[in-house]
Amino acid sequence: MNMKTWVATLGLCLLGLLLLAGCNKKENTNEEQGTSPTSESKPSQASAPIDQSTAAKVGGTVTYGGAAPKPAKIDMSQDAACKGNNQAETIVVDNGKLANVFVYVKDGLGNRSFDVPSDKETLDQNGCRYHPHVLGVMAGQTIEIKNSDPTTHNIHPTPKDNREWNESQPPNAAPLEKTFAREEIMLPVKCNQHPWMKMFISVVKSPFYAVTGADGKYEIKGLPPGDYTLAFVHEKLGEQDQKVTLAAKDSKTVDQGFKP
Repeated sequence: MNMKTWVATLGLCLLGLLLLAGCNKKENTNEEQGTSPTSESKPSQASAPIDQSTAAKVGGTVTYGGAAPKPAKIDMSQDAACKGNNQAETIVVDNGKLANVFVYVKDGLGNRSFDVPSDKETLDQNGCRYHPHVLGVMAGQTIEIKNSDPTTHNIHPTPKDNREWNESQPPNAAPLEKTFAREEIMLPVKCNQHPWMKMFISVVKSPFYAVTGADGKYEIKGLPPGDYTLAFVHEKLGEQDQKVTLAAKDSKTVDQGFKP
């Protein structure tokens, strides 16, 4: 092989190696970003608006069977600034009605998507307790976190499917504004300063959800006619599902009971 042929062959080999390295780099970059080499990122678009003239609603009452457990007492003595209600909120029952149950449309909406609300949801810390104890938001919706106490709190969500963070908030501090990107039901939140402070955030993809009040009642409005699965989720008692069919302008009652 003469010198010219050898140099040309060597050049072609080096060019091939460079092209191969470039392809591998592109493929690795796609993998790091969670996309395939041929996938195309498309912005999600909201579905056509629901016809409110045919919209239906569902509501009901969630009950607790059997004798209600006596609320456990919380020792807040470690912080003299904590002077709130010292009863645990794990199972809150009033005359058989169960509070703090997250109710949402688990199935039946198909591939519908919904605009993220511009309104903020509020989470307050008052009396060294979280208010509310259970909060529902849509993925991407802003949560405004306030500290109404004369003491410092450390807000610490511990999610499975979202980003974990832990942020300190002293008295009279500006509200924190946070969002969660992915659907996650009953995401736990705690305070590292006050171990009894616990609450749950449910992040969903649609606006069709509710949290039962002290009377055990919930209501979900504005649903298009269809067949749905409702999920009733409690932090301690687990999940119960029910199916419901809603016609145009329908209004149905779906009650749910939990047992110890």
